Parts: sequence; structure tokens; C-alpha cells
Amino acid sequence: MNKRNVLSILGAALLISAAPVVSGASRPGAAQTSTSTSAKKKKTASKGKSRGKTVKGQTAPTPDRIKEIQTALQKDGSYDGEPNGKWDAATVDAMKKYQDKNGFSPTGKIDAGSLNKLGLGSDTAGKGAPVPAASSSVAPVDAPTKQ
Repeated sequence: MNKRNVLSILGAALLISAAPVVSGASRPGAAQTSTSTSAKKKKTASKGKSRGKTVKGQTAPTPDRIKEIQTALQKDGSYDGEPNGKWDAATVDAMKKYQDKNGFSPTGKIDAGSLNKLGLGSDTAGKGAPVPAASSSVAPVDAPTKQ
């Protein structure tokens, strides 16, 4: 056998052995296996037995933070009680009153706009992500043009 025939046979053998890796659809039952596996994962996830890390949402404010909010509402005249660090009905009513007075939707819930107006928010709260500056691909005004 010459080199050319040996290389052709080796090349064909490599192509055949790599075919299932390149295209799973050519293997009989390949699509069924992946479907049943994903179906099992969906069932497991729906039962609440996920194995990945759970991403936490926004946490509840601490009693100290609630006292700060109550104190700010008290200074504004919206909250009549003594700040106690509990988000109770009186605090919700005070927040609704404050929000209504300042043009916010009176939900009684803590939101970025209300906190900013009370002086308790951050500089970036409630604002969108930064927008990149537009590129200056326009030719300068005094540049000569071809005619």
C-alpha cells in the first residue's frame, strides 16, 4: 500500500468517528435523549429542587433604615408617630401621603424616587444605565470637499 491510500483510509476513519460529534441528529435516538434529559431537568426545577445558586432579590430594609425613613417623613410632616423601625400601617399611610404630595404614585412602598426626594437615596438610584457617547465620525466643517 502506498502513502496516499493509507492517508485516505485514515482520513475516512477520522471522518466516520467524528460524525456523531459534529452532528448529533445523524445518530438514531440522539434527539430523543436530549429531549428527555431536558424534560427531566424541567420537572426537577419545577419541584423546587434546583441545584444552582439562588439569586436573591432586593432585601427588606433594616429597622435602622426604616427609622431613617420615618424620621425623614416626620420632618416633612407626613408621619405623626415616633420612629420605631417597623414598617407598620402608620408608616405606609405616611409614605402614601408623602408620595401623593410630591407627585409620585401613592403606593406606600419604598421606591427610588421617594427616597431621593426625602434625601435618603443614592445618586444613581432610579436612573437608567449609562449611554455611551456618540462617535464623531462626521467630517470637520472646514474640511475641503471634492467636487
